Amino acid sequence: MELELTSDQELLRQTTERFIAAACPLSMVRQLADGAGALPTDHLRRAAELGWFALLVPEQHGGGSVSGEGVRDVAIVAEERGRVLQPGPFVSMNVVAAALAEAGSAAQQASVLPAICRGEVVATWAFDGTSGGTSDAAIAVTERAECFELSGRAAVVQDGAEADWFLVTTGGWEGGSQFLVAGDTPGITARTLGGHDVTQRLSSVLFEHVVVPRSSLVGAHRDSGEMVERQLRLACLLTIVETVGALDALFEMTRRYAIDRIAFGRPIGSFQAVKHQLADMSLSLESGKAIASDAVRAVQEGDAEAGQIVSMAKWWVGDTGIDIAQGCFQVFGGIGFTWEHDLHLFLRRITTNSILFGQPDWHRERICRLNGL
Repeated sequence: MELELTSDQELLRQTTERFIAAACPLSMVRQLADGAGALPTDHLRRAAELGWFALLVPEQHGGGSVSGEGVRDVAIVAEERGRVLQPGPFVSMNVVAAALAEAGSAAQQASVLPAICRGEVVATWAFDGTSGGTSDAAIAVTERAECFELSGRAAVVQDGAEADWFLVTTGGWEGGSQFLVAGDTPGITARTLGGHDVTQRLSSVLFEHVVVPRSSLVGAHRDSGEMVERQLRLACLLTIVETVGALDALFEMTRRYAIDRIAFGRPIGSFQAVKHQLADMSLSLESGKAIASDAVRAVQEGDAEAGQIVSMAKWWVGDTGIDIAQGCFQVFGGIGFTWEHDLHLFLRRITTNSILFGQPDWHRERICRLNGL
Protein backbone atom coordinates (compact mmCIF):
# COMPACT_ATOMS: atom_id res chain seq x y z
CA MET A 1 0.00 0.00 0.00
CA GLU A 2 2.83 2.39 0.88
CA LEU A 3 4.78 3.36 -2.25
CA GLU A 4 8.11 3.51 -0.43
CA LEU A 5 9.25 1.50 2.59
CA THR A 6 12.44 1.93 4.55
CA SER A 7 14.84 -1.02 4.58
CA ASP A 8 13.66 -1.92 8.10
CA GLN A 9 10.00 -1.75 7.07
CA GLU A 10 10.66 -3.88 3.99
CA LEU A 11 12.38 -6.44 6.23
CA LEU A 12 9.30 -6.40 8.50
CA ARG A 13 7.04 -6.94 5.50
CA GLN A 14 9.13 -9.80 4.12
CA THR A 15 9.44 -11.45 7.53
CA THR A 16 5.68 -11.20 8.07
CA GLU A 17 5.02 -12.63 4.62
CA ARG A 18 7.34 -15.58 5.23
CA PHE A 19 5.88 -16.29 8.66
CA ILE A 20 2.34 -16.32 7.29
CA ALA A 21 3.34 -18.57 4.39
CA ALA A 22 4.90 -21.06 6.81
CA ALA A 23 2.49 -20.84 9.77
CA CYS A 24 -0.93 -20.23 8.22
CA PRO A 25 -1.10 -20.17 4.41
CA LEU A 26 -4.40 -19.89 2.58
CA SER A 27 -4.70 -23.69 2.47
CA MET A 28 -4.74 -23.78 6.28
CA VAL A 29 -7.19 -20.86 6.41
CA ARG A 30 -9.51 -22.95 4.25
CA GLN A 31 -9.14 -25.90 6.62
CA LEU A 32 -10.07 -23.64 9.54
CA ALA A 33 -13.08 -22.38 7.60
CA ASP A 34 -14.12 -25.97 6.96
CA GLY A 35 -13.78 -26.76 10.66
CA ALA A 36 -11.04 -29.27 9.91
CA GLY A 37 -8.28 -27.84 12.06
CA ALA A 38 -7.12 -25.19 14.49
CA LEU A 39 -4.28 -22.72 14.77
CA PRO A 40 -1.21 -24.12 16.56
CA THR A 41 -1.26 -23.33 20.26
CA ASP A 42 1.96 -21.34 19.95
CA HIS A 43 0.80 -19.27 16.96
CA LEU A 44 0.09 -16.14 19.02
CA ARG A 45 3.45 -16.34 20.77
CA ARG A 46 5.31 -16.82 17.49
CA ALA A 47 3.50 -13.85 15.95
CA ALA A 48 4.40 -11.80 19.02
CA GLU A 49 8.08 -12.65 18.51
CA LEU A 50 7.84 -10.73 15.23
CA GLY A 51 6.50 -7.71 17.12
CA TRP A 52 2.92 -7.90 15.88
CA PHE A 53 1.47 -6.65 19.18
CA ALA A 54 4.34 -4.44 20.37
CA LEU A 55 4.80 -1.93 17.56
CA LEU A 56 2.70 0.74 19.29
CA VAL A 57 4.18 0.16 22.75
CA PRO A 58 7.24 2.00 24.12
CA GLU A 59 10.39 -0.02 24.75
CA GLN A 60 10.19 0.45 28.52
CA HIS A 61 6.97 -1.57 28.49
CA GLY A 62 8.32 -4.40 26.36
CA GLY A 63 7.49 -2.96 22.93
CA GLY A 64 9.17 -0.96 20.22
CA SER A 65 8.55 -0.15 16.56
CA VAL A 66 10.79 -1.15 13.67
CA SER A 67 11.20 2.27 12.08
CA GLY A 68 10.17 4.65 14.83
CA GLU A 69 6.79 5.06 13.11
CA GLY A 70 4.66 2.52 14.92
CA VAL A 71 1.40 3.16 13.06
CA ARG A 72 3.05 2.67 9.67
CA ASP A 73 4.79 -0.46 10.90
CA VAL A 74 1.64 -2.09 12.27
CA ALA A 75 -0.21 -1.15 9.07
CA ILE A 76 2.38 -3.14 7.08
CA VAL A 77 1.59 -6.22 9.17
CA ALA A 78 -2.17 -5.64 8.81
CA GLU A 79 -1.92 -5.46 5.03
CA GLU A 80 0.06 -8.71 4.80
CA ARG A 81 -2.43 -10.41 7.12
CA GLY A 82 -5.26 -9.27 4.87
CA ARG A 83 -3.65 -10.75 1.77
CA VAL A 84 -3.91 -14.24 3.27
CA LEU A 85 -7.04 -13.70 5.41
CA GLN A 86 -5.23 -14.42 8.64
CA PRO A 87 -7.33 -15.59 11.58
CA GLY A 88 -6.47 -14.93 15.20
CA PRO A 89 -6.29 -11.78 17.36
CA PHE A 90 -4.64 -8.69 15.91
CA VAL A 91 -6.63 -5.46 15.59
CA SER A 92 -8.07 -5.39 19.10
CA MET A 93 -4.81 -6.67 20.59
CA ASN A 94 -3.05 -3.60 19.22
CA VAL A 95 -5.87 -1.28 20.30
CA VAL A 96 -5.68 -2.54 23.88
CA ALA A 97 -1.87 -2.46 23.89
CA ALA A 98 -1.82 1.14 22.64
CA ALA A 99 -4.46 2.20 25.19
CA LEU A 100 -2.59 0.66 28.12
CA ALA A 101 0.70 2.17 26.92
CA GLU A 102 -0.98 5.59 26.81
CA ALA A 103 -3.14 5.63 29.92
CA GLY A 104 -2.80 2.36 31.83
CA SER A 105 -1.84 2.36 35.49
CA ALA A 106 1.65 1.40 36.56
CA ALA A 107 0.36 -2.02 37.63
CA GLN A 108 -1.39 -2.59 34.30
CA GLN A 109 1.70 -1.53 32.37
CA ALA A 110 3.92 -3.76 34.47
CA SER A 111 1.84 -6.94 34.25
CA VAL A 112 -0.80 -7.05 31.50
CA LEU A 113 0.88 -4.93 28.83
CA PRO A 114 4.10 -6.99 28.55
CA ALA A 115 2.00 -10.18 28.45
CA ILE A 116 0.08 -8.77 25.46
CA CYS A 117 3.32 -7.84 23.71
CA ARG A 118 4.66 -11.37 24.23
CA GLY A 119 1.45 -12.99 23.00
CA GLU A 120 0.87 -14.74 26.32
CA VAL A 121 -2.71 -13.48 26.66
CA VAL A 122 -5.56 -12.48 24.36
CA ALA A 123 -6.85 -8.96 24.92
CA THR A 124 -9.77 -7.42 23.08
CA TRP A 125 -11.83 -4.25 22.98
CA ALA A 126 -15.43 -4.47 24.22
CA PHE A 127 -16.90 -1.42 22.56
CA ASP A 128 -20.37 -0.97 21.11
CA GLY A 129 -20.37 2.68 20.12
CA THR A 130 -20.73 1.98 16.40
CA SER A 131 -23.57 -0.52 16.50
CA GLY A 132 -26.00 1.81 14.82
CA GLY A 133 -28.69 1.03 17.37
CA THR A 134 -30.95 3.43 19.19
CA SER A 135 -28.33 4.08 21.88
CA ASP A 136 -24.59 4.19 21.43
CA ALA A 137 -24.01 3.86 25.18
CA ALA A 138 -24.66 0.12 25.29
CA ILE A 139 -22.50 -0.54 28.37
CA ALA A 140 -23.37 1.49 31.45
CA VAL A 141 -21.22 2.09 34.53
CA THR A 142 -22.39 2.72 38.09
CA GLU A 143 -19.93 4.12 40.60
CA ARG A 144 -19.88 2.56 44.07
CA ALA A 145 -17.87 3.44 47.16
CA GLU A 146 -14.84 1.26 46.41
CA CYS A 147 -15.68 -0.16 43.00
CA PHE A 148 -17.60 0.17 39.75
CA GLU A 149 -20.42 -1.93 38.33
CA LEU A 150 -20.68 -2.57 34.59
CA SER A 151 -23.88 -3.64 32.86
CA GLY A 152 -24.77 -3.97 29.20
CA ARG A 153 -23.77 -5.74 26.04
CA ALA A 154 -21.07 -5.34 23.45
CA ALA A 155 -22.82 -6.74 20.38
CA VAL A 156 -19.75 -7.61 18.30
CA VAL A 157 -16.35 -8.24 19.89
CA GLN A 158 -13.37 -9.74 18.11
CA ASP A 159 -12.12 -12.93 19.81
CA GLY A 160 -14.40 -12.27 22.77
CA ALA A 161 -14.89 -15.93 23.68
CA GLU A 162 -11.11 -16.46 23.90
CA ALA A 163 -10.25 -13.20 25.67
CA ASP A 164 -8.18 -13.19 28.85
CA TRP A 165 -8.67 -9.42 29.19
CA PHE A 166 -11.33 -6.95 28.03
CA LEU A 167 -10.83 -3.25 27.57
CA VAL A 168 -14.41 -2.18 28.30
CA THR A 169 -15.54 1.22 27.04
CA THR A 170 -18.65 2.78 28.52
CA GLY A 171 -20.47 5.80 27.18
CA GLY A 172 -20.50 4.89 23.50
CA TRP A 173 -18.30 6.40 20.81
CA GLU A 174 -17.86 9.66 22.75
CA GLY A 175 -16.31 7.61 25.56
CA GLY A 176 -17.14 7.87 29.24
CA SER A 177 -14.85 5.55 31.20
CA GLN A 178 -12.69 2.58 30.35
CA PHE A 179 -11.82 -0.47 32.42
CA LEU A 180 -9.39 -3.35 32.05
CA VAL A 181 -11.37 -6.40 33.13
CA ALA A 182 -10.24 -10.01 33.37
CA GLY A 183 -12.17 -12.38 31.14
CA ASP A 184 -13.06 -14.70 34.03
CA THR A 185 -14.66 -11.97 36.13
CA PRO A 186 -18.11 -13.08 37.42
CA GLY A 187 -20.96 -11.70 35.35
CA ILE A 188 -19.22 -11.79 31.97
CA THR A 189 -20.74 -14.08 29.34
CA ALA A 190 -19.31 -14.34 25.84
CA ARG A 191 -21.41 -15.99 23.14
CA THR A 192 -19.76 -16.96 19.87
CA LEU A 193 -21.56 -15.51 16.86
CA GLY A 194 -22.20 -17.40 13.65
CA GLY A 195 -20.88 -14.75 11.32
CA HIS A 196 -20.60 -14.28 7.57
CA ASP A 197 -16.80 -14.42 7.84
CA VAL A 198 -15.81 -17.98 8.69
CA THR A 199 -12.13 -17.05 9.03
CA GLN A 200 -12.38 -14.92 12.16
CA ARG A 201 -14.12 -15.30 15.53
CA LEU A 202 -16.66 -12.76 16.69
CA SER A 203 -18.64 -12.80 19.92
CA SER A 204 -21.39 -10.98 21.72
CA VAL A 205 -20.26 -10.18 25.27
CA LEU A 206 -22.79 -9.59 28.06
CA PHE A 207 -21.83 -7.76 31.26
CA GLU A 208 -24.34 -8.49 34.03
CA HIS A 209 -23.62 -6.42 37.13
CA VAL A 210 -19.87 -6.95 36.74
CA VAL A 211 -18.10 -5.52 39.78
CA VAL A 212 -14.57 -4.25 39.19
CA PRO A 213 -12.15 -2.44 41.53
CA ARG A 214 -11.09 1.16 41.02
CA SER A 215 -7.65 -0.11 40.03
CA SER A 216 -9.19 -1.43 36.82
CA LEU A 217 -9.75 2.10 35.47
CA VAL A 218 -7.79 2.97 32.34
CA GLY A 219 -7.41 6.73 32.18
CA ALA A 220 -9.67 9.18 33.96
CA HIS A 221 -13.19 8.33 35.06
CA ARG A 222 -15.83 9.86 32.75
CA ASP A 223 -13.14 11.63 30.72
CA SER A 224 -11.93 9.13 28.14
CA GLY A 225 -13.50 10.66 25.06
CA GLU A 226 -10.27 11.67 23.34
CA MET A 227 -8.62 8.35 24.10
CA VAL A 228 -11.60 6.41 22.73
CA GLU A 229 -11.44 8.57 19.60
CA ARG A 230 -7.80 7.55 19.07
CA GLN A 231 -8.65 3.90 19.70
CA LEU A 232 -11.47 4.04 17.17
CA ARG A 233 -9.17 5.60 14.58
CA LEU A 234 -6.61 2.86 15.11
CA ALA A 235 -9.15 0.02 14.99
CA CYS A 236 -10.72 1.43 11.81
CA LEU A 237 -7.33 2.05 10.24
CA LEU A 238 -6.06 -1.50 10.77
CA THR A 239 -9.36 -2.90 9.50
CA ILE A 240 -9.15 -0.68 6.40
CA VAL A 241 -5.58 -1.69 5.62
CA GLU A 242 -6.36 -5.37 6.14
CA THR A 243 -9.26 -5.02 3.69
CA VAL A 244 -7.02 -3.33 1.14
CA GLY A 245 -4.58 -6.24 1.42
CA ALA A 246 -7.41 -8.72 0.84
CA LEU A 247 -8.71 -6.72 -2.12
CA ASP A 248 -5.26 -6.50 -3.69
CA ALA A 249 -4.78 -10.27 -3.43
CA LEU A 250 -8.28 -10.98 -4.73
CA PHE A 251 -7.94 -8.63 -7.70
CA GLU A 252 -4.58 -10.14 -8.65
CA MET A 253 -6.16 -13.61 -8.48
CA THR A 254 -8.94 -12.40 -10.77
CA ARG A 255 -6.61 -10.64 -13.21
CA ARG A 256 -4.50 -13.79 -13.49
CA TYR A 257 -7.61 -15.88 -14.14
CA ALA A 258 -8.74 -13.50 -16.88
CA ILE A 259 -5.39 -14.05 -18.61
CA ASP A 260 -5.29 -17.83 -18.15
CA ARG A 261 -8.95 -18.66 -18.88
CA ILE A 262 -9.48 -19.31 -22.58
CA ALA A 263 -12.90 -19.00 -24.24
CA PHE A 264 -13.51 -19.10 -28.00
CA GLY A 265 -9.77 -19.39 -28.49
CA ARG A 266 -8.92 -16.19 -26.61
CA PRO A 267 -8.17 -15.20 -22.99
CA ILE A 268 -11.40 -13.87 -21.49
CA GLY A 269 -9.52 -10.77 -20.37
CA SER A 270 -9.21 -9.74 -24.01
CA PHE A 271 -12.98 -9.36 -24.39
CA GLN A 272 -14.08 -5.77 -24.08
CA ALA A 273 -16.73 -6.34 -21.39
CA VAL A 274 -14.28 -8.14 -19.10
CA LYS A 275 -11.47 -5.73 -19.92
CA HIS A 276 -13.57 -2.71 -18.95
CA GLN A 277 -14.77 -4.38 -15.77
CA LEU A 278 -11.19 -5.14 -14.72
CA ALA A 279 -10.19 -1.55 -15.49
CA ASP A 280 -13.01 -0.17 -13.33
CA MET A 281 -12.13 -2.49 -10.46
CA SER A 282 -8.45 -1.57 -10.75
CA LEU A 283 -9.30 2.14 -10.53
CA SER A 284 -11.45 1.57 -7.43
CA LEU A 285 -8.72 -0.53 -5.83
CA GLU A 286 -6.01 2.07 -6.47
CA SER A 287 -8.30 4.77 -5.06
CA GLY A 288 -8.77 2.62 -1.95
CA LYS A 289 -5.01 2.20 -1.60
CA ALA A 290 -4.51 5.95 -1.90
CA ILE A 291 -7.07 6.93 0.73
CA ALA A 292 -5.91 4.15 3.06
CA SER A 293 -2.32 5.33 2.70
CA ASP A 294 -3.38 8.89 3.55
CA ALA A 295 -5.28 7.61 6.58
CA VAL A 296 -2.12 5.86 7.79
CA ARG A 297 -0.17 9.09 7.31
CA ALA A 298 -2.78 11.16 9.14
CA VAL A 299 -2.89 8.86 12.18
CA GLN A 300 0.89 8.48 12.29
CA GLU A 301 1.43 12.24 12.20
CA GLY A 302 -1.45 13.08 14.53
CA ASP A 303 -3.13 15.19 11.85
CA ALA A 304 -5.95 17.37 13.15
CA GLU A 305 -8.19 15.93 10.44
CA ALA A 306 -7.21 12.30 11.14
CA GLY A 307 -10.65 11.35 12.44
CA GLN A 308 -12.39 12.54 9.29
CA ILE A 309 -9.79 11.02 6.97
CA VAL A 310 -10.07 7.63 8.66
CA SER A 311 -13.87 7.72 8.47
CA MET A 312 -13.68 8.70 4.79
CA ALA A 313 -11.38 5.75 4.15
CA LYS A 314 -13.59 3.41 6.15
CA TRP A 315 -16.73 4.17 4.18
CA TRP A 316 -14.95 4.28 0.82
CA VAL A 317 -13.12 0.99 1.25
CA GLY A 318 -16.18 -0.56 2.90
CA ASP A 319 -18.52 0.30 0.05
CA THR A 320 -16.23 -0.09 -2.95
CA GLY A 321 -14.53 -3.18 -1.51
CA ILE A 322 -17.77 -5.13 -1.69
CA ASP A 323 -18.33 -3.88 -5.24
CA ILE A 324 -14.84 -5.04 -6.25
CA ALA A 325 -15.34 -8.46 -4.68
CA GLN A 326 -18.68 -8.89 -6.44
CA GLY A 327 -17.03 -7.85 -9.72
CA CYS A 328 -14.40 -10.54 -9.21
CA PHE A 329 -17.22 -13.05 -8.80
CA GLN A 330 -18.56 -12.01 -12.18
CA VAL A 331 -15.20 -12.51 -13.90
CA PHE A 332 -14.77 -15.97 -12.41
CA GLY A 333 -18.27 -16.96 -13.43
CA GLY A 334 -19.78 -20.16 -12.06
CA ILE A 335 -16.58 -21.46 -10.47
CA GLY A 336 -16.41 -18.40 -8.25
CA PHE A 337 -19.71 -19.32 -6.61
CA THR A 338 -18.51 -22.72 -5.38
CA TRP A 339 -17.47 -23.45 -1.81
CA GLU A 340 -14.30 -25.11 -3.11
CA HIS A 341 -12.99 -21.84 -4.56
CA ASP A 342 -11.20 -19.38 -2.26
CA LEU A 343 -12.97 -16.34 -3.68
CA HIS A 344 -15.89 -16.47 -1.25
CA LEU A 345 -13.49 -16.41 1.70
CA PHE A 346 -12.19 -13.03 0.52
CA LEU A 347 -15.72 -11.72 -0.01
CA ARG A 348 -16.69 -12.79 3.49
CA ARG A 349 -13.71 -11.03 5.11
CA ILE A 350 -14.17 -7.87 3.03
CA THR A 351 -17.90 -7.72 3.82
CA THR A 352 -17.44 -8.32 7.54
CA ASN A 353 -14.64 -5.75 7.78
CA SER A 354 -16.94 -3.16 6.24
CA ILE A 355 -19.23 -3.60 9.26
CA LEU A 356 -16.69 -3.80 12.07
CA PHE A 357 -16.11 -0.54 13.96
CA GLY A 358 -18.85 1.23 12.06
CA GLN A 359 -20.62 0.56 8.80
CA PRO A 360 -20.05 2.99 5.90
CA ASP A 361 -23.27 4.92 6.59
CA TRP A 362 -22.29 5.29 10.27
CA HIS A 363 -18.97 6.83 9.23
CA ARG A 364 -20.68 9.19 6.79
CA GLU A 365 -22.86 10.34 9.68
CA ARG A 366 -19.78 10.58 11.89
CA ILE A 367 -18.11 12.95 9.42
CA CYS A 368 -21.17 15.15 9.69
CA ARG A 369 -20.99 15.04 13.50
CA LEU A 370 -17.29 15.96 13.49
CA ASN A 371 -18.14 19.00 11.40
CA GLY A 372 -21.07 20.00 13.57
CA LEU A 373 -23.67 19.20 10.94
